[in-house]
Order: sequence, then C-alpha cells, then structure tokens
Amino acid sequence: MSDQNTHEPHRHDHGDHRHAEREHQHGHDHSHDGHGHGPSRWSQFRHQVAHLAKPHSHEAADKVDSAMETSAEGMRTLWISLGILGLTAVMQAVVVVLSGSVALLGDTIHNASDALTALPLGVAFVLGRRAATRRFTYGFGRAEDLAGIFIVLTIAASSALAAWTAIDRLLNTREISYLPAVAAAALIGFIGNEWVARYRITTGKRIGSAALVADGLHARTDGFTSLAVLLGAGGAALGWPLADPIVGLLITIAILAVLRGAVREVVRRLMDAVDPALIDTAETALRDVAGVEEVGELRMRWIGHQLRAEVAIVVAGDLSIRDAHQVAVDAEHALLHAVPRLTAALVHADPDTDHDDTDPHSALAHHHAHA
Repeated sequence: MSDQNTHEPHRHDHGDHRHAEREHQHGHDHSHDGHGHGPSRWSQFRHQVAHLAKPHSHEAADKVDSAMETSAEGMRTLWISLGILGLTAVMQAVVVVLSGSVALLGDTIHNASDALTALPLGVAFVLGRRAATRRFTYGFGRAEDLAGIFIVLTIAASSALAAWTAIDRLLNTREISYLPAVAAAALIGFIGNEWVARYRITTGKRIGSAALVADGLHARTDGFTSLAVLLGAGGAALGWPLADPIVGLLITIAILAVLRGAVREVVRRLMDAVDPALIDTAETALRDVAGVEEVGELRMRWIGHQLRAEVAIVVAGDLSIRDAHQVAVDAEHALLHAVPRLTAALVHADPDTDHDDTDPHSALAHHHAHA
C-alpha cells in the first residue's frame, strides 16, 4: 500500500509467516485515536459482525493449509479416478483376450493411457504445494497449466487415433466375435469414463483447477470411444459391419468438440483470463469499504487453482499514512471475503486530487509513455 506521500505498494503475502507476524503487529492493531479521516467506529463494528458471520483467517499457516487442502482434494480425485479407469481397463482386457476384438483392444489401450495422464497432473499438484522461492516468487502453481497443455495434446492424439482407426475399418472391414461380451465391455468402459469425467470436472471446478477440468474432458472423450465400440458391436450384430467405422468417425467429431472446449479453457488460463463476474464482485466489495472513494485498476490472475489480485484504490488526499494503510488493509480483507479462491491481494492506495491537483504519478509518466 502506498500512502499519499509514497508509491511503494502495500502487500499482504499470506504465504509468508514473517509477513503474517508483521501484519498483525502493524496492520490490524492500528489505533486511530478517533482520527476524523479514518474508518468510523460504526463501520469497524459492522466489519467485525460481518467477520463473525463469515469468518476468514489471515494467518499464513491457515492460507498454506487451505492451499494444501485443495491440492490434497485434487490428488484424491486423481487417485480414485486412476483406480476406476485401471479397473475398467483390466476388465476390458479380459474380454479382448476372449474375443480378439481389435476395436475393444484400442479402447482398452485408450483407457489405460487416460489413467496415466493423472500422473503429470499429480506431479503438478505436488509441485504446487512447494513454497515460493527467490526465483519462483509466485510459487509453482503454474505447473498445473503445463499439465493442462499435456492433457490437451493427449486429447488431440486421441482424436487422431480414433479417426485413423475408423478410416482403417472403412477400408478393411473385420468381423467381431463374442459380440455380447464386447458390447458389455464397451458399456463398462463408457460408464467408467463418464463417472471419472464427472468426478474430475466437478472437483476441478470446485478447486479452480483448469487442468483437472481438462483431464475430466479427456476422460469423457474416452467414454465416447467406448460408446463407439458399443454401437459398432450393435451394428455388427444386425449384419452391418460398416456401422463400427461410421460411428467411429462420428465419435471423432465429438472428441474434436471436447478438444475445442479443453483448448479454450487451458489457453484462457495461460493468458491470465478470469471470469468478468469475479471482477464485478471484487469492485462491488471494494466500493463498500469505508474510506475507498474510487476503484482504479483491478487485475486478477490464476496461479494454478488459486487467485491473486492487484488493485489501486483512491482515498482521501489528507489521510495520514496510518489511516490510508488501514483502508488498504480493509480493502484487502473485503476482497478475501468476497472473491472465491483468492489467496492474496496487493492493494495500492492513491490520494484523490480534491485538495491538490498534482498528479501523484507524474514522475512515472515517461515510463508509461514508453511502455
């Protein structure tokens, strides 16, 4: 936070224990001695009541625990889905040995590879728990985005494999034996993949992990592939061997649609895109803070499955440093309450120009002009 005399931003880094101690010694224990420009007693009382209704901890340890909790939930989702898909692949492999179905063999390999995509995402969750360093000052949450790229590439490879297999079967029709067993195995593959897809997507949205959502979409594409085997077996049972490759081509189109959604999600995350509704929520919360006259530039970005924010607020130009600092603390506090998954906010306070028309950032103007 900067007051009206300086431009050094005020920051509460909730991943740093030393800062947490400094915050409680310097930020939250300020007494204003009835200063006329500071937050009123009524606004402070109202804030405390709101805090009791919706408690929110600022302890660094609690922030770390929260981050580890979401990472642990992601890891639990990965392990459970890995077990489900592994069991599905084993059951399908047994039918492959009995029936000799090449289509089901491809689906079995597909499901096994999907289970293995959990490994790079699991590594990303583990890396995300590491504390920030002097080189990686924002931590290692971006590892999730890298895992998301890998998953998108895997989905693209899946669509290519499905298309190649379908075209090959159009050119070289093959008979399928043990059709009931093949159909049952395909149905098991579809149910297993769809269950895993729903589980991963639900957890990914809840903890804010775009990579886990993409992995869930990948599982859904594998479910489509299993469905193609099922429908193809049904067509073969009716005496139409071309049903298998034709359905395979249709499923390829469906996989491409899923791929488009996964690419959009991952690319948006890499480009630091956030839901505009989060910005609206943050601006509304800031305007309700006593002492905030105007909300200036507001930025947010995802780092893994956690949000960080940077914001400039305008305060009265004649506030003391102590009072301006307290407004910044209250502004950060309001953001942490209002914005889900937000773990840190950097708040910069600018003085208004009612009493002085001088631009508080005039010394920086030539830097901005060349930016």
